[in-house]
Parts: sequence; structure tokens; C-alpha cells
Amino acid sequence: MSVIKALIFDFDGTILDTETAWYEAFREIAREHDIELTLETYGQCIGTSLHVFDPYDYLITDQKVPMDREMLHKDVHSRHTRMMAEEGIRPGILDYLAGAKQLGLRIGLASSSKRSWIDKYLAQLGIGDYFETIRTAEDVELVKPHPALYELALQDLGVQPNEAIAIEDSPNGARAAAAAGMHYIVVPNPVTTFLAFDGEPHRLQSLEELSLQALLDGIAAK
Repeated sequence: MSVIKALIFDFDGTILDTETAWYEAFREIAREHDIELTLETYGQCIGTSLHVFDPYDYLITDQKVPMDREMLHKDVHSRHTRMMAEEGIRPGILDYLAGAKQLGLRIGLASSSKRSWIDKYLAQLGIGDYFETIRTAEDVELVKPHPALYELALQDLGVQPNEAIAIEDSPNGARAAAAAGMHYIVVPNPVTTFLAFDGEPHRLQSLEELSLQALLDGIAAK
């Protein structure tokens, strides 16, 4: 029987859907140049760094879009900012955070993004105080799907891998949690729902589908 002592959340796409806006921003620009940027192609970089697939290089170098990287970067970020103005915290997240705190569970965050990015949105959402540890790209040599981010968060919280649940939205994030030896569930967003996940993970359309207590009871019963 597993006794769960901690929840560790991914950020982008899990707590706040920043990922759909990134994809839509790149896809809009690509279409303006008669290029179809498929989700299958773009999805390689979701939940990890741009080392696997760099959409900037793809458009400029491979597809010959007549823009330099700085110009493209500004255009993408401008569109992303506009789209994110309408985005709120994903359903069920607040209930899970509040429920975990009430139950005395440790709460962490592990993200492949930079700390400044995370801090910006946690402040906007007003949820930063929930997290006892926040591990980001600056803390590791390899981001997800490598398990290092989760391993550090587990160490910080003083729990074993089988005593923690990762909340993820992407295949790369799920691979990182699995490699760290954790329990995990996936709650895909409108972009990652079309990506292929390894195995048959516990998958929800929204955290509102399953209460935290029901999740804990289900894992304890295994």
C-alpha cells in the first residue's frame, strides 16, 4: 500500500495552459507564410526544452521564413501575451492545492521553464504560497523528460518517489515522473490531448473529474 505524502505539480499546461497559446502563436505565423506547422511536429518541444525541436529554427532555417530570430521571437511573444490575457487557472487546480494543504500533504512544483517565468504567473494567479519547493530549468542540467527536476523536488520535500503523485499534462512530463519512480496522473490541455502518451497513464480531462481524496484512495487501494 502506498501512503501518499506529497503532490508535485508541473506548471505550463498543467496549472496554467500557456502551451496552447505558444502553439497557436507559432502556427499563426507559419500559416501567414503558407506553412502548416502540425501538432505532431511542434509537440516534440512541449514539456521540455527547445533542444529536441526548436520552432524558431524550424521556421527560419528549414522553412525559410524571411525573419531573423529576434524579430520572430518578438512576434511570437506578442501573440502569446495577447492570447494569455484570456487564460485562467485550469479547472480543479485550486481545489487540489487547498485539499492537499488541508490534508497535510507536502506540495511542490517541478517545471522545465525558467524561474522568472514561473514566478511571474504564480504571482498573477496568487498561488505561490502553496508550494514548499519550486524546481525549474536553472536547477538542473537536463529538464524533462529527464527525472532530475522531480528528483530534486522529492529531496526537498523529504519524501520517497512512491510517496508522491506528479500532476502532468504532457508526454515528456509524464516520462519524467515515471523515470523518477513516482505515481502520476495526466490532465492534458487542448494541445497535449492529441499527443501520444507512453503506456496507459491515469488520464483525466480535468481535475474536477476526480477529487483529491478519491485519487488518494485509488492509489492506496492498488
